[in-house]
Amino acid sequence: MVDSDSRSNRHSGEEPSVLLDANLWRGLAESQTIEGFCRHWLRLQCGMLEGVYSGMVVQGPPDQGPFTAAAYWPDQLKEPGNLSKIAEDALKERRGVVLAGAAEVAAANSAPYHIAYPIRIDGKLYGAAALEIAPRPPDQLQVLMRQLQWGIGWLEKKYLQKKIEKNAVILERTSSALDVAAASLQEPHFQQAAMLFATEMAARLGCDRVSVGFLHRRQIKIAALSHSAQFGQKMNLLRCISAAMEESIDQGKTLVYPDPSERSGVILREHEQLARQFDSAAICTIPFLDRSGSGYGAATLERSAAPLFDDSTVLFCETAARLAAPALEEKRKNDRSIFSKIKDACVVQLEKMFGAGHLVRKLAAIFLFALIVFFTFAQGDYRVTADAVIEGLIQRSITAPYNGYIDEANARAGDVVQQDQVLCTLDERDMRLEYLRSISQKEQYLRQYREAMAVGKSAQGKVIQEQINQADAQIELLEKQMARARILAPFDGIVVNGDLSQSLGAPIERGQVLFEMAPLNAYRVILKVDERDIRQIEEGQSGMLVLAAMTKQTWPIVVNHITPVTRVEEGRTFFRVEAGLEKNTEALRPGMEGVSKVLIGRRKLIWIWTHDLIDWVRIWIWTWRP
Repeated sequence: MVDSDSRSNRHSGEEPSVLLDANLWRGLAESQTIEGFCRHWLRLQCGMLEGVYSGMVVQGPPDQGPFTAAAYWPDQLKEPGNLSKIAEDALKERRGVVLAGAAEVAAANSAPYHIAYPIRIDGKLYGAAALEIAPRPPDQLQVLMRQLQWGIGWLEKKYLQKKIEKNAVILERTSSALDVAAASLQEPHFQQAAMLFATEMAARLGCDRVSVGFLHRRQIKIAALSHSAQFGQKMNLLRCISAAMEESIDQGKTLVYPDPSERSGVILREHEQLARQFDSAAICTIPFLDRSGSGYGAATLERSAAPLFDDSTVLFCETAARLAAPALEEKRKNDRSIFSKIKDACVVQLEKMFGAGHLVRKLAAIFLFALIVFFTFAQGDYRVTADAVIEGLIQRSITAPYNGYIDEANARAGDVVQQDQVLCTLDERDMRLEYLRSISQKEQYLRQYREAMAVGKSAQGKVIQEQINQADAQIELLEKQMARARILAPFDGIVVNGDLSQSLGAPIERGQVLFEMAPLNAYRVILKVDERDIRQIEEGQSGMLVLAAMTKQTWPIVVNHITPVTRVEEGRTFFRVEAGLEKNTEALRPGMEGVSKVLIGRRKLIWIWTHDLIDWVRIWIWTWRP
């Protein structure tokens, strides 16, 4: 540290000279670096403020650090002492801080103060300025802190200016790269787009040759050369450029020859050979990398004379490549033939299947392969599925015995009836009147017969006798018809069809079907077999039936008869197949529907599940065959 006499001597008379030093103000205005600006600013700031012994400015990456000293005042200051501590406190607290002198020095009333204020822009911390000052009252100390805060604005302005300049450079570079990418991507086809990209890059960067290549069958194939539509005769040149591109892709980084930074671990053998054989003074190769870091192409830029490729030019090339390369690769893939696309897709899938990683895909493939093998060789019971309906084995129709009218209806469809139970009654009043008339007529004929026989008229008696016989026949007919007015059940069973309860008094005609009945202990199952499966059905095959009304119980059936007649229902063609139930129960009723499965035999599981599709494909192919 500098003693108090030297401090006072250094500060006295310096402020006017500092403020009037034109070179110092010129240096502040013309400083190109942050360090130079901080040095001039600190000298001016310490000269403008009263009682400043020394000062320091620290700066570093925003909000990251480390923060190191950028300038000292005076220049010969070698031990910053408490300046570093007060600057560190200001960085931590992100506000202005004051540090008093040591206690033993303060007792002598000559302890210096230390003040510091951070440099903040947009909430980010760029550094801090720290000063060692003479002791003073609190109000003067507050004024000095305010003056330092105002002076910090010069540094903040410089940082903002540098940030704007940097952003302007980035914006200009990005805009130029976008122009190059947009110009090349306007072409619909890959070859023209790659050629335009190479030509634009050569024109903007003053390159003698720009080459664009993409990976094809594990080797780089040159797709375009700037200002050259035909390059088939330049085989040696293309091989050297391809080798340089592969060298860049293998290392996964941009390669510049000659390397101005002389980076260690960078191999430039192929670039050196390209430069030596074709007189290239400067070469830059930018690899095209995907998200995983794998290379799929590259661009090589060559200059036959100075200048070399500097950092800004390399950044521009990398930006343009990142923008244009993915679109060029997409155009290249789209311009391939359909067979190449299928082949590449298969190769990609095989690489995922047999290459590293993709464990879930591999396990799924193994599981699928095991399933295919199992179902190819495994066998199971093949059954033909068909809709089924139960019908009575015997179904009797009960018709009207004569023309008449319905008097009573005692049964209807669904009723279980016993043999000789009255199903309905016909109105017999007209027949009874006719019956009484016939009896009266017969009595009249008998009286006439006796009178004729009494007077010896035998011929007339014979005629009357025939009339009596005719009256007896009529009476007998009426008696039988009146007896048949009560419709009786012919056997124990269930009424399948017929409901006359809503037709009382309605006329009926002789032979009209009034009821249909079926027995309760004899049923048959009608299977609706699809025409595609009928060839599998044979008489004597067994199966199982599940009814919609009783899904928990199965019923064994046997195929009895195949009707060679088809029916069309709901757009599909069915054959009517009759099957018998091996056991009956009172729970069954005619008209119940369900699903049946007829056992055909043992088949391979893969055939069981795919034969319908195979048959459909065969028919479709046959339909379109010439």
